[in-house]
Parts: sequence; C-alpha cells; structure tokens
Amino acid sequence: MISPATDPVGVEIVEKLAAFGFDYIELSLAHIAEMEEESFRRLADRVAKSGLRCEACNNFLPPRVRLTGPDTSLPRAHEYARRAIERAGRLGAKIIVFGSSGAKNVPPGFPHDRAWRQIVELLRTIGPLAAQHGVTIAIEPLNRQESNIVNLASEGLRLAREVDHPNVQLLVDFYHFRKEDEPFEVLGEAGSAIRHTHFAELQARAFPTEEQEGYSRFFECLHRIRYEGRCSIEAYTQDFVTDAPKALANLRRIAGRCDAGRQADQ
Repeated sequence: MISPATDPVGVEIVEKLAAFGFDYIELSLAHIAEMEEESFRRLADRVAKSGLRCEACNNFLPPRVRLTGPDTSLPRAHEYARRAIERAGRLGAKIIVFGSSGAKNVPPGFPHDRAWRQIVELLRTIGPLAAQHGVTIAIEPLNRQESNIVNLASEGLRLAREVDHPNVQLLVDFYHFRKEDEPFEVLGEAGSAIRHTHFAELQARAFPTEEQEGYSRFFECLHRIRYEGRCSIEAYTQDFVTDAPKALANLRRIAGRCDAGRQADQ
C-alpha cells in the first residue's frame, strides 16, 4: 500500500490522492495533536468522506517535547504522547512514525548513552498506550545530517529490541538508509520488526518518478522477508499533480515485479 507522507497536515490534498489511486494518507501527528477538538473533527470528517483512510501518522513529537538532555520531563512527554496517540487512534491510524529529530536530538555535552536510555524509557512507557489504541510506534532512523542519535536501521532495530514491546517496532526509510550507505542485509536481519517504510529518491529527496539504483534491491529485500506493510512517499516536488501519480505507478511497478519474481522462484 502506497501513500505520500504529507506535511504539515496535508488534508487539503486528500481528494487528489484519492483520485490518483493512492491507498491511504499519512498525516502529521504533531499538528493534529494540537488542534482544537472541532478542528480535529472536521479533519477526520474530510478524510472519511474522501474515501481514503489515515493509516499512518508521521511527525510524532514536536521539538518542544524534549526527550533527551537535562530538560527532559518523562511525565510531560508521556502526557503529550497519550493525547497524540489517542488522536491517531480516532483517525484509524495503525502506524505512528517516531523520527522526531527536534525532540530527541542530544544536546551538546550531554552523554549519548544517557540520552539513549531516556529514549528507551519513554518508548517503554508509551508502548502500552499504543497497544490500547491498536497502534504501532515505528522507530525511524534519520541520517546524520538530520539527527545525532539513532541514525542507522541497525540502531533502530537495536532500540526496538531494547524497548522490547510488541507495539514499538522499526521503520526503514529508503532515503535515510541509502544516505547512510547501510548494507541491504540489514533488512533481512530486521525481518518482521519492519512495520513501515518511507521512500524518496536519494538525490534531492525527490518523488521517485523513475527507477533508480537500489530501488529493486530494496523491494526485493522486503519481499524476501514477506513484508506486507505500507510504503509512504516522503519526498519533495515542485509539481505534485504530475509527480505523485508517476511515483505511485513507478513504485507499484517495481514492487509488483519483485513479487512476481519471488512467486516464480517458489
């Protein structure tokens, strides 16, 4: 299932996405969590009437909700997460993306290992909240230019295993994965821990309108581990109306080819 990941809220394009044939929409949870109740209800109603579902939310925690460093407040972070997860659940989301570099980046001089433990502690407290609403928190490793902690898919996997909760798992973003030049074998190691994926071209983080190096290998690895989750296009474009349907067709073609190849080998 394929969708663009929208920012900041993105509901204004939901009808276009439905017309283009996308499977779902991924919306910004940090913005949704701060909405007045009436505004939230109007957003939920518009999504419902579009024929699409909001099956995933990105941008989980805003920078003001500090997760690492001396100013961290676990109760404050927990309270924000409770409200945000409840909103995501009401929208019908199944995945909440935990990238949130502004919230989790380690302040200068603060011990990295202590920051790691703070993130583990938070995720352990919100795992049960996610379970209550039928949501999985998907840890998104971000490249070193965007974040200074949890940069590799292998690190995201280690974090998920350390948290050790069924509703806290892993996201692999093709753009960040290739930016960090990780080996594709990591996907095989992660296996069923991968619960969500993001996709963009490596160059300029653009919409993937044409097949580029590594695309087939990425989807082949996902098929090998029998991944049946979602793939959101989280990318930039100057021409959304042209690039969105082209990217959708391109990724569906590649994924379909990989799936056909796997079935032929069986």
